[in-house]
Amino acid sequence: MVKRLEGKVALVTGCGSSGPGWGNGKAMAVLFAREGAKVYGCDIHLDAARETESIVREEGGAMSVAQCDVTDPGAVEALVQDCVTTYGDIDILVNNVGTARLGGVVEQSLEDWRLVFDINLTSMFLTCKHAIPSMLRKGRGSIVNIGSVAGVRDSGVAYVSYSASKAAVLGFSRSVALEYAKRGIRSNVLMPGLMNTPMVRQPVLSLADGYREASQEEMLAKRDRQCPMGHMGDAWDVATTALWLASDESKYVTSAEIMVDGGISARIG
Repeated sequence: MVKRLEGKVALVTGCGSSGPGWGNGKAMAVLFAREGAKVYGCDIHLDAARETESIVREEGGAMSVAQCDVTDPGAVEALVQDCVTTYGDIDILVNNVGTARLGGVVEQSLEDWRLVFDINLTSMFLTCKHAIPSMLRKGRGSIVNIGSVAGVRDSGVAYVSYSASKAAVLGFSRSVALEYAKRGIRSNVLMPGLMNTPMVRQPVLSLADGYREASQEEMLAKRDRQCPMGHMGDAWDVATTALWLASDESKYVTSAEIMVDGGISARIG
């Protein structure tokens, strides 16, 4: 199949990559454009968003980008309005922004707890709040919320705020799905497992510390060994699943929680 998103407008948050290579948002934005969507992307780092935009445009696709702090209510409202002004009412919303901070309930600061919840959950509330009226004007819409296996399974790393916020994404997405099911808007959660993306190599996440490994290379190798398939997934595993959720092929799917984890959520211990 080709051009599965022909004629659709997609808003993708976190469309840049946090480092060299392919992050989830970057891959989703590029794939959506390849499938015919007009993509409006945002990222806190404008240069990263522009890199994605340049890839899409070089391939002949349609994409515009903006810098946006998706925890800022006014900024999100302006973002959605600019998307509508640029391409028309929104068909697809991908909530892809996320972060983590190392620490258990005793060690983690209240500041970090609030930061993680603002970025991982409040951002979804704000984008849905302002994008759903646009979808209602069209009488249809697909919301793809990027959650995590950590929302339902312990990762083995002390990420209490990350796990709690990703669990909250499930309840949020379910509520949106049921509220708007009769009005043509679907809301689903895509739940990646252990993925090999630039984000996991960011110093702010302190993953090597969380895994108690001596180096980043050892940490990545340990994550590979944790996966039943013997290796982590990548951004394209997320992007291709998101494409299906965004497309009309999944038109009878809402309130779903889809694991993209190589089977790790089925493992005990």
